[in-house]
Amino acid sequence: MRFHSGGSVSGMAQAAAADHDNKEEEIVIVDLEQSEVDDDAAPEMRRQDSLYAAATRAAGAGHNGQDGWARTLRLAFQCVGILYGDIGTSPLFVYSSTFRDGVGHPDDLLGALSLIIYSFLLFTVIKYVYIALRANDDGDGGTFALYTLISRHAKVSLIPNQQAEDELVSNKYNRGKPPATLRRAQWMKELLETNKAVKISLFLLTMLATAMVISDAILTPAISVLSAVGGLKEKAPYLTTDEIVWITVGILVVLFAIQRFGTDKVGYLFAPVILLWLLLIGGVGVYNLIKYDTSALRAFNLKYIIDYFRRNKKKGWVSLGGILLCFTGTEALFSDLGYFSIRSIQLSFGFGLVPSVLLAYIGQAAYLRVHPEDVANTFYKSTPVSLFWPTFILALAASIIGSQAMISCAFATISHSQTLSCFPRVKILHTSRQYSGQLYIPEVNYLLCLGACLVTIGFKTTVIIGEAHGICVVLVMIITTLLLTIVMLLIWKISIWWIAVFFIVFMSSELIYLSAILYRFAHGAYVPVAMSAVLMAVMIVWHYVHVKKYNFELEHSVPRDKVKELLGRRDIQRVPGIGLFYNELVQGIPPVFPHLIEKIPSIHSVLIFVSMKHLPIPSVDMSERFLFRQVDREDYKVFQCVARYGYRDPFEEAKDFVDKLVEYLQYYIRDVNLYGVGSEPMLIQSSSYRSCRADSFGTHEKPLVKAVYAEEMLTPAESFSEHTRQPSGKSKHFTQFQGEKMNVVEMMKIQHEQQSILEEMNKGMVYIFGESEVVARPHSSLLKKIVVNYIYSFLRKNSRNGEKMMSIPRRQVLKLLPPIHGFQGRRADMGGPVGLRRRRRGQRRRRRGGR
Repeated sequence: MRFHSGGSVSGMAQAAAADHDNKEEEIVIVDLEQSEVDDDAAPEMRRQDSLYAAATRAAGAGHNGQDGWARTLRLAFQCVGILYGDIGTSPLFVYSSTFRDGVGHPDDLLGALSLIIYSFLLFTVIKYVYIALRANDDGDGGTFALYTLISRHAKVSLIPNQQAEDELVSNKYNRGKPPATLRRAQWMKELLETNKAVKISLFLLTMLATAMVISDAILTPAISVLSAVGGLKEKAPYLTTDEIVWITVGILVVLFAIQRFGTDKVGYLFAPVILLWLLLIGGVGVYNLIKYDTSALRAFNLKYIIDYFRRNKKKGWVSLGGILLCFTGTEALFSDLGYFSIRSIQLSFGFGLVPSVLLAYIGQAAYLRVHPEDVANTFYKSTPVSLFWPTFILALAASIIGSQAMISCAFATISHSQTLSCFPRVKILHTSRQYSGQLYIPEVNYLLCLGACLVTIGFKTTVIIGEAHGICVVLVMIITTLLLTIVMLLIWKISIWWIAVFFIVFMSSELIYLSAILYRFAHGAYVPVAMSAVLMAVMIVWHYVHVKKYNFELEHSVPRDKVKELLGRRDIQRVPGIGLFYNELVQGIPPVFPHLIEKIPSIHSVLIFVSMKHLPIPSVDMSERFLFRQVDREDYKVFQCVARYGYRDPFEEAKDFVDKLVEYLQYYIRDVNLYGVGSEPMLIQSSSYRSCRADSFGTHEKPLVKAVYAEEMLTPAESFSEHTRQPSGKSKHFTQFQGEKMNVVEMMKIQHEQQSILEEMNKGMVYIFGESEVVARPHSSLLKKIVVNYIYSFLRKNSRNGEKMMSIPRRQVLKLLPPIHGFQGRRADMGGPVGLRRRRRGQRRRRRGGR
């Protein structure tokens, strides 16, 4: 008899009854890993798991040319509007920022232009478009995506919530690699996993890059819009600086207000404007080149860079702080990759952005060769008079749009950091059903708008903002270079000579730019450093307390014997319905559970401990989302469930989540009965699963015997059933170690258990939260008290609760307040409204008794 993997048990029973009189086939459980297989053996069965699939796929395979040309062209059109506004508007202020004191020698323009051309090509084209984009995490880019990519190949996470299923990581780059390359990769892996200082340093660097990207999302709108609006003085010289500033602020408010409509709609709206802008500045560049000085093309000769530094010495080195503004926005290309695809970015970049921007810089240099006195306002002075108003309108629109790239980048970065427990919980809206990477975060959007307006009002000019803007760009690029080097060693496993060339060329050049911008630190570079310090403090405090709280719950998790004792109490009453007990612990029962039994000696007919866990991959297939284990006796129906998400997956609504969870719980119940026959769970000694799967849901104590139980198999169980169910005629290709004949009675038993779950679901759902409050012990240091009792407490009170993140109705929520526990110099006070009300009632009764 043959069953469909997703079919109901009733259909299975009918198939069994129809086939029972004719013949019976054994359903066998087989070893999925065969060491010796005949040449004519069936194709190898591989375990299907999102983490496994993502790890064995080349980085970026999902976005590396798999899309059709129609979708690629559509995304390429959107790229123009979302990604290229910032880079495309750099010609507004690069020359004025480079030559603050005027042009000293005519050939200095050729030297500066040569630096602009080769810096643009080196960092933007070579590093980001053709190297960094290839190091994406299955379509997601940015420093956090690099960190998660690394963490999938090495255990660098500071949170001890890894499970055996998460360790099934294989890498197809291992095949055919030289032994020396593999040894270097293994050395890097061991260094990252065993050296705690390296782990923490890698984490802090990622936090710094994240904070800098968010700070840049504040500075980019300010400098871009302010520089464009400043062009009004050419036609309206009576406008004061304050009036220009307030016009800019009004435009910034409108820009951030339209973010709620989503990147998908904004991209289609902005793309035609940026496309016209690129055509305009490219055309004006050609016009200026022909009209003023075609000798500007000599800047392609590297000789002029050498002459520029020989002639200007220290002044030329300091001017690099202005040169680097030509490649601002390149980090947004990488971070916003989740919105688009590699091929769409490369297509629009190579045929649209590069020629237009380079022609604009060349044309301005040609104009300044004749009119060096106009360097302070090069862009508008070099524009033909008849094109001023069209140019101004497009410049203003392009500057507004240029800010969109960094705003989108900030949204994506914060979304990634939140899934890794590095940022307080905020509401994340997915604005496109078709493209999962397109996000909008209302709270962050408001803060970015407020920050951009305050920076504009406070500094009033683009000079100081430009200094601040530059240090963000350089620091993010340096950190990206470090992470890319680790990716090359650990994951790509390419030749050490290529890695050395990459690291030496980019790290040395980026450090030179950093030194130039730090020289003028007091002139504005301190602004993003201060903002980044605040953001880093928020992220580090949040992550630090989260790790400590998780370790406390792990150390105080309830042993299995204690759970059996609690469930076996005679005073325990059964409550109709399903109770979902939410907690963060994935290895064992949370310490709040005994308190629940003590205060409310009853449990639901079906009790499920639910842990929401984010894996270091962009997305987890729905068919692989849930892991189940039955905690104790069948008559109590107590289960553990780990719901696994990628950092790009949105949380479902509460009702949709429950429907899916119950559906896959029924699959699990079916497979436990099919393959776990008997009173004791069936032990499976398959070497392919010999990764101590029992430890996945167990406590932090490792069992003595490494084995896996059928009830602890990955679900959906139908995938396991499909792979392990083989006709007896094919059993020669597998190792058969147990088989049981299946009959209609057992089928009906499975159907009855599944039906009982559905009946309890219809009786009602209760969502139980063991809210926790972490406080420092009285004898803790002053710094720890400030961090835990004040900073973390403030962040937690002003962030979203778990039930709000999942849109759970308040009338179905039950919160618990367990007793206070101590852990490693601190105490954990698990708090919540229900327990708080009980505590206050007890205090009032004691006061009345005293009177």
